[in-house]
Amino acid sequence: MRAWRVPAYGPFDEVLEVADVRRPEPGEGQTRVRVEAAALNFADILYCSGEYQDRIPPPFTPGLEVAGVTEDGRRVFGPVVMPHGGFAEEAVLSTTWPWPEGMTAAQAAGFFVAYQTGWCALHHRTTLSPGETLLVLAAAGGVGAAAVQLGRAAGARVIAVVGDEEKAAVARGLGADEVLVQPEDLVTAVRELTDGHGADVVYDPVGGDSFDAARRVVAWEGRLLVIGFAGGRIAHAPTNHALVKNYAVIGVHWAVYRQRAPELVAAWQRELEAWARRAIDPLVGAEYAFDDLPAALTELAARRTTGRVVLRAP
Repeated sequence: MRAWRVPAYGPFDEVLEVADVRRPEPGEGQTRVRVEAAALNFADILYCSGEYQDRIPPPFTPGLEVAGVTEDGRRVFGPVVMPHGGFAEEAVLSTTWPWPEGMTAAQAAGFFVAYQTGWCALHHRTTLSPGETLLVLAAAGGVGAAAVQLGRAAGARVIAVVGDEEKAAVARGLGADEVLVQPEDLVTAVRELTDGHGADVVYDPVGGDSFDAARRVVAWEGRLLVIGFAGGRIAHAPTNHALVKNYAVIGVHWAVYRQRAPELVAAWQRELEAWARRAIDPLVGAEYAFDDLPAALTELAARRTTGRVVLRAP
């Protein structure tokens, strides 16, 4: 079968290649599917370069989540079993959930990781309460878009931060109460919107300078959720500052729950049946042909995308 492969660590645009590989064989409790669509994640870029927290020895196929059809005809979605990732004709899933009626293949492919991460962050690592203010950085991206919708579903006031007017329109469409477009001074802008209170919860998938600003605008006894480092720089959190403001810096490494507490992942997915009430609606910003994976990852890396970016089946 055709699959994108990483034969050695390096920049994705240099090492990715299409190869003819053997079909992956499912182990006990696993399910092989014919891939209909596979969602891209920033982690795919880090896996290619060998910089992700959990390194996968080459050669491997990237792609963490797919929607597909089982050999007995069931439409399902879920996380893949590495090293046989989802950027291929077929993949093996560790767990599956029914592909909801009314969802496109692209939406189903991009449903799992982004919304699981958001639920874990907002309802497990902290508890976002109705009436609290949630500040979402990179709010028009895949992970950020899910957080905006989940924040609204929880009854929070959502302030979205985006990079341009096109992304601002996306954030408003997702339900954000206020949108800040690349503010020169994020701290002042958020304080003005909150009458000096700040954000009760900050959702930060960017890191770097954004984290530095976020910790200054988090409210007294607020929570700063560390989701990722798409900005490229891993920031430092001065402990004296956290002490003086009594706020918490909370790491959210969702993927590890699949090994340490899979029962929680299953429970969170049941909670995410909010899809049926249309309280959440996965946003797909772009779909790419199978052979265009490097171009799709280039757009994702440059942070020019909105919502989920999805690779169609070959």
